[in-house]
Amino acid sequence: MAETIHVNFGGFVPLSTVDWRGRSVCVVFFRGCPVKCWYCHNQAIQTGEDRRAVKEIEDLIRSSSLLISGVIFSGGEATMQPSALLALARYSKSIGLLTGLHTNGVYPDVIRELIQQQLIDHIALDIKAEWNLYTVRGKERAVGKQVKDSLTLCTDAFHAGTLRSFEVVTTLFPGYGEEVMTISQDVAPDIDLVLQQGVYTGIKPLDMNELKKIADKLEKKVRIRTRSDGEITYEGNRNSGDAGIR
Repeated sequence: MAETIHVNFGGFVPLSTVDWRGRSVCVVFFRGCPVKCWYCHNQAIQTGEDRRAVKEIEDLIRSSSLLISGVIFSGGEATMQPSALLALARYSKSIGLLTGLHTNGVYPDVIRELIQQQLIDHIALDIKAEWNLYTVRGKERAVGKQVKDSLTLCTDAFHAGTLRSFEVVTTLFPGYGEEVMTISQDVAPDIDLVLQQGVYTGIKPLDMNELKKIADKLEKKVRIRTRSDGEITYEGNRNSGDAGIR
């Protein structure tokens, strides 16, 4: 008898139009994350236990299948639970849904497995700092190399056509402009770089104009994502400061 796979479950959104640009999807949240960013909007599921059989989560996905074209696996960090993630991605593909992953890239081997098994269509890689500044909080274990490996792996797969969609996301707060300049140097010109407005209680978020000023220094086309204005494609100095929506 096959062993029952369980997932440390963080939650489920049956219908979302903001988690995968241009698609209606459901979102499966995995509980637990090794990085524990202070600004995480899902802090409640960074830790804790809620073990569910994968079959229960499959039923949730199936219940949304008539309304959606894909599934996003998010967290927390979904790649912390490779067996459950692979099983749910395989199920989603089997019922005709596209699959996407929001990840911090700390577990490149899991990302490689998803790509090699053709179980993933879209990856949003959240790069949080310069490579030498990455640590797993509380353990002081550098993980910058793993994240950089994930960036290389996803970029190569995108160029080879084995990963249909790939974007790099960096969340910005006041004072973070210099870090994104360093990060952007490692992002290939044909990979979408998303500058995401950071929102945290007690900190005034960067507005659209402030994010554009950061983008201008990059001298490359980026996407800027804010809560109030949605997402735009911005060409900055390459297009006299004009912005447009793709």
